[in-house]
Amino acid sequence: MTSKKTTAQPSSAESRAESRAESRAESKAESKAVANSTFYTLHSKLNINQWAEEDRPREKMMALGSQALSDAELLAILIGSGNTEESAVDLMKHVLADCNNNLNTLGKMTIHDLMQYNGIGEAKAITILAACELGKRRQMEKPEERPDLGTATKIYNHMHPVLQDCDVEEFWLLLMNQNHRLIKKLRISHGGITETSVDIRIIMREAVLANATILAVCHNHPSGNLRPSQHDNDLTAQLQQACKVMRLHLMDHVIITDGAYFSYNETGRI
Repeated sequence: MTSKKTTAQPSSAESRAESRAESRAESKAESKAVANSTFYTLHSKLNINQWAEEDRPREKMMALGSQALSDAELLAILIGSGNTEESAVDLMKHVLADCNNNLNTLGKMTIHDLMQYNGIGEAKAITILAACELGKRRQMEKPEERPDLGTATKIYNHMHPVLQDCDVEEFWLLLMNQNHRLIKKLRISHGGITETSVDIRIIMREAVLANATILAVCHNHPSGNLRPSQHDNDLTAQLQQACKVMRLHLMDHVIITDGAYFSYNETGRI
């Protein structure tokens, strides 16, 4: 007679115990995973590209100007990137802290000194020291002397070398501060023998962008005739009206020939 081998079946109590043990093990594993995730979130550093846009050094400078950036942020723009543990800003905070947050002390460091920091190689070290050297050279420079263009004669003397040999009409804009010091000059149009086309909107835009408070315009007459044309008169009137709306002062419109000039201001027409 053949006997059959039987396997003992676990009791319901044993099954429940095993289920509770498995549940506790799974719960413990999940808790450990959450803890690891929390630790990573707290201790990992965001890349600068993951920062809020207004906090990124380049974007912050574009929006608020260079004065709004800290020394570390300005230096971070120069080096571009940090290391695996520090952003460019944090790295430069580290370097500056070792210099007692003194840029003069930073400028005395050598390329070799800077290369001891993780994330700063030869190229970055040279870039930092080149910026420090430029800062020193700027301190030694005298402020640029801006020419005074407060009269028609001064405008003529300034612009005659530019226009004396032109065989076609050119129209120039002179943007000044409130002391009649030149901010910048630019050619608005380059035209034909007897007239040139001028867009008043371009003149107003350039004046606003340059923060000018006073402007003057001038153009040449290649023919040598100093008498203003009707087109010149109409343009001057339109420009006066536009300046009035924009609260800018139109100082003069000067017509230049080789050896003489006509001034709307000096003749009482502005």
